[in-house]
Amino acid sequence: MSPIPRLRSFEGPDILSYGFRPFFLLGSLFAAAAVMAWLPAYFGEISIPTAFAPRDWHVHEMLYGFVPAVVTGFLLTAIPNWTGRLPLQGAPLAVLVTAWVFGRIAVWTSGTTGWAVAMVADLAFLVLVGAAAAREVIAGKNWRNLRVVGLVGVLAIGNAVFHVEAHATGSASYGTRIGIACVVMLITLIGGRIVPSFTRNWLAREKPGRLPAPFGTMDVTTMIGSALALAAWVAFPDEALTGVLLCGAGLLQVVRLARWAGYRTAADRLVLVLHVGYAFLPAGFVLAGLSAAGIVPVSAGIHAWTVGGVGLMTMAVMSRASLGHTGRALRATPAVQAVYGLIAAAALARVCAALHPNAAFILLHVAAFAWAGAFVVFAVSYWRVFTGPRLGR
Repeated sequence: MSPIPRLRSFEGPDILSYGFRPFFLLGSLFAAAAVMAWLPAYFGEISIPTAFAPRDWHVHEMLYGFVPAVVTGFLLTAIPNWTGRLPLQGAPLAVLVTAWVFGRIAVWTSGTTGWAVAMVADLAFLVLVGAAAAREVIAGKNWRNLRVVGLVGVLAIGNAVFHVEAHATGSASYGTRIGIACVVMLITLIGGRIVPSFTRNWLAREKPGRLPAPFGTMDVTTMIGSALALAAWVAFPDEALTGVLLCGAGLLQVVRLARWAGYRTAADRLVLVLHVGYAFLPAGFVLAGLSAAGIVPVSAGIHAWTVGGVGLMTMAVMSRASLGHTGRALRATPAVQAVYGLIAAAALARVCAALHPNAAFILLHVAAFAWAGAFVVFAVSYWRVFTGPRLGR
């Protein structure tokens, strides 16, 4: 994302001047707090007053709490660049932030207030975000990006399915798979734009030579193959054909990533982390394919996608976009590089916990503390970026 071309005159708090500011900050703090609450809840040491089972609460709040916050921050910052329209600021932005916070409170207290109240409060946020994004994209006649808005709609549907399914059956397997599939496709779609774009820009300026391959048939084939494999996984996760489709999509994703010349970006961690984060997508596809054949546990692929792919890609986007949109140099400080390393360590530990149950207790704690530590360090390091004025203003 390039800097927003223009802004309204805004005299309110700086944190409400850009969409990414409140959502990246609150999303990061929530990502850490939710995992720190889930770990003792998982081991029966504390009780969360939610209508969800502890595992479902953890899954829901990562998929439908943390991820939508980051996606919203990204969309509210990117859409003005896509459409040339003015960004959302001030009171309208505060309404969205409030809706997200109310959703988290409603889900947390749903054991007392009831699952239906929590569902309505929780869904309100994604509905508002989808409506706001669609309005801007349509008004700007930026039709190609309606696909992104459509995926926000799918995420809202998955959230509704999650609530109803958890209430009706006590476990939300379909709602979980819909949410994961939607997020993986969001990374496939948006990552397929920003990873080669940022890589090309940096290489052309700093390291002439091989550049990422332009968008073409390979990218389209990968997106279609991934969508088909994920659809099969949502509907029939244990079928042999699903496993074949998932492994095939994983191979397509590997080829796609290899075409982006990531091996040439080691000198710029802000670019390199995009490639590392995206690499967890094909790993997740292959592990999910193997799990369909009964070779590895289901959670191995799921956590490669979520902790690795989602964790690193969201952090890569947040750390880079926040600097660019506040007039700061695009440079990964030692603290931010440590954040990248902690999330990668959390992903590897969580996948290994699934593959090696005997070491799961230790590995789960390593994963949880590394994840939470990463997002706390990021929030502290970027506090002034999110709450202070744009440099040069």
